[in-house]
Amino acid sequence: MSVFQKRIDNFTQHLESLKANDRYYYLQRIDELDGAHVWIGGRRMVMFSSYSYLGLLKDEKVQRKAREALDRFGTGTHGVRVLAGTTAAHVECERKIASFLGTEDAIAYSSGYVANLSTISTLLGRDDVVIVDQLSHASIIDGCLLSRSTFQRFKHNDLDDLRRLLENASEKYKGKLVIVDAVYSMDGDVCPLPELVALCREFDAWLVVDEAHSLGVLGETGHGILEYFNMSPDDVELLTGSLSKTIPAVGGFVAGKRDVIQFLRHNARAFVFSAALPPAAVAAVTASLEVIEEEPWRIKAVRRNIERFIAGLNALGYDTLQTKSCVIPIVIGKEEPTLELTHRLHVDGMFVSPIVSPAVPPNTCRLRANVTAAHTDEDIDFALGLLEKHGRDMGIIP
Repeated sequence: MSVFQKRIDNFTQHLESLKANDRYYYLQRIDELDGAHVWIGGRRMVMFSSYSYLGLLKDEKVQRKAREALDRFGTGTHGVRVLAGTTAAHVECERKIASFLGTEDAIAYSSGYVANLSTISTLLGRDDVVIVDQLSHASIIDGCLLSRSTFQRFKHNDLDDLRRLLENASEKYKGKLVIVDAVYSMDGDVCPLPELVALCREFDAWLVVDEAHSLGVLGETGHGILEYFNMSPDDVELLTGSLSKTIPAVGGFVAGKRDVIQFLRHNARAFVFSAALPPAAVAAVTASLEVIEEEPWRIKAVRRNIERFIAGLNALGYDTLQTKSCVIPIVIGKEEPTLELTHRLHVDGMFVSPIVSPAVPPNTCRLRANVTAAHTDEDIDFALGLLEKHGRDMGIIP
């Protein structure tokens, strides 16, 4: 038997064991969506694993704009944009992304993962160093590895550790690139952007910030990390992000100076050699950004829900770390009680995802609950009631 087949067989055995013990909660088939509720296996459940932070999924305006693009341009594109042309819908989408973020230009990729992977590997070379927060997303890590540059990590949100690495890199490398998440996907906390900018300026390093979980959520009007800290687009070199979380479409983006984006359009392999996003998807992106600006009640609603849920969890005795976003970790500790609590919640109608090692460090296993603008007070109180009941019954909380 080949080593590859052994790996597959070992994984298959583990997977079957999870399923046999009713501990597998992934790839659940959803038959119907209705706001913050889903139907799975004939049961209506309250969804706490959705990335649709502002409740824009199935929004009437967004769907109408997508249908119009579908009728005008068809279901897909006829090739790569560089050679076969780019539709007006794609041009409008990228202009809207740039306008929304306050940058000169933007580029849309086929996914947020690809946006990070391709951009990082395109910018960096063998004589450069890239330094990232140790909790950065997998797409950032993989882009660094693909770049063939020297790859280093600093302790999470630890400015002293970053300074140490930048000082050591000053005389060794031609280019220095620092990459962080605006909001971290497992902890929900926010990067210390003003201090990061100051450090990067001091050491002549470029700064890239991933807005995957902050777009539409952070800032008074949901315009992201820069608005949250009242900073200028000139303070960072590039903003990257997803178009399938707050924005209910598919794809990823990079926004920044016009010359940098033009460089990526002609050199980023994942853009040059990949077919464009479907016209309906990019039209949905444009419409979603318009809705965010036209309907500020959504940002107010999601903030109110975040505060209500975190306050309720903390009052019960749950540890939610330092989250300030829609991503709310409910730290349990060991893997087995985390999976058991997930099982009980699913049985009672709360859809929430367990996160275990190696996705998070050992003994920090957690439920990752995502709060959205679509949740009602009743939805949140329902979830808190279940977490109180089962948490106390299992001895997780006092």
